[in-house]
Amino acid sequence: MKADVKKAAATPRVGFVSLGCPKALVDSERIVTRLRAEGYELARGHDGADVVIVNTCGFLDSAKTESLDAIGAALAENGKVIVTGCMGAEPEEVTSRHPGVLAVTGPQQYESVVDAVHRAVPPRHDPFLDLLPPEGIKLTPRHYAYLKISEGCNNRCSFCIIPRLRGDLVSRPAADVLREAEKLVAAGVKEILVISQDTSAYGIDLKYAPSRWRDREVRAKFIDLARALGELGVWVRLHYVYPYPHVDDVIPLMAEGKVLPYLDVPFQHAAPDVLRRMRRPAAQEKTLERLARWRDICPDLTIRSTFIVGFPGETEDDFAQLLDWLGEAKLDRIGCFRYEPVRGAAANDLAATVPDEVKQERWHRFMQRQQTISAQRLKRKVGSRQQVIIDDAGPVSAKGRSKGDAPEIDGAVHVTSRRPLRVGEIATVKIERADAYDLYGTAVGF
Repeated sequence: MKADVKKAAATPRVGFVSLGCPKALVDSERIVTRLRAEGYELARGHDGADVVIVNTCGFLDSAKTESLDAIGAALAENGKVIVTGCMGAEPEEVTSRHPGVLAVTGPQQYESVVDAVHRAVPPRHDPFLDLLPPEGIKLTPRHYAYLKISEGCNNRCSFCIIPRLRGDLVSRPAADVLREAEKLVAAGVKEILVISQDTSAYGIDLKYAPSRWRDREVRAKFIDLARALGELGVWVRLHYVYPYPHVDDVIPLMAEGKVLPYLDVPFQHAAPDVLRRMRRPAAQEKTLERLARWRDICPDLTIRSTFIVGFPGETEDDFAQLLDWLGEAKLDRIGCFRYEPVRGAAANDLAATVPDEVKQERWHRFMQRQQTISAQRLKRKVGSRQQVIIDDAGPVSAKGRSKGDAPEIDGAVHVTSRRPLRVGEIATVKIERADAYDLYGTAVGF
């Protein structure tokens, strides 16, 4: 017994805080996988850890504040803190507030993070702890996982500093992506969420170079990758898809059931003047035509997007154009953000700042308009049968998501069932009612 206690005490333990977007979560998973392979354990709390890693977000000032607060809390509870992630690209912001951190590394600098952990708490090899599943350590539930296909971004949107933090686009070879996806499926993952900063730009930097997967060559190209992922027999969900013309090619794959009929397209605004200042495509009337074509080809298509209100120089007329466009586009799912000035972003100096109270008022009007649209879109599903992946299960009820719902950001399907459902199970559910965000129904097939 004493030997067991001594052995447990000798095992180095790492606390981990992962903030920001799913892309940062994948970075966290890679770091955790490497540390677990070296025999480190994950601590449940800061006070039980030998060192704490905080993976930060630095996209907005509010995100930076959250990151700095998390660093402060880890220092207060533990004292030994390593900082990584987007705020690591500007280390002075961290060290000026928290000079006591052990190290600050930038995004995607996995080796530097691990080296900093080694300096703080040297690894101790344990053949029992060092055995790892082939898919690595995941921080998501077992039945779904994020699959990052590239790093960085070539776009230069005026409100964004991601290229400065994470660099230009660097795509992974298609075979590497597909082999990782195969490992996830072999481990029981039922839903793969494809992510990057700009998913539809995948492979441009590689000149779409092919690589060998299974018995053939697969090009590092958006449509080729989507088609190959569709062969794995699981749900494949596409996120952060900029509306380039070649995105049209993936819609038939959705209609055929190869990938989920779901597109996450960050439109950001609709008024041409605002889009030009954002350095985004400004021909929104053509976008409406494309949306109509997409829905003709794939009637079950769910489109989600994000928008910014209160962008510098946004007039009441600009905002009215956005509301009108929203009424015509009838998008299914939407996230809306009040503009926050980001230090170093070109947008800050382009036009007059919109007062905070105006931003707030426009945000409320936007959300009210979209709530009505979302409720109408969901009401169309009442009486239909939907496949639902179960995220949370109880004895007689469960909560899951349809093919039109991504985890954490979209709505849910509330399910009653004559038998207990299992987390990760995909059930057929008859939809009986809907509200502005969620669906409600009864399991009729398993």
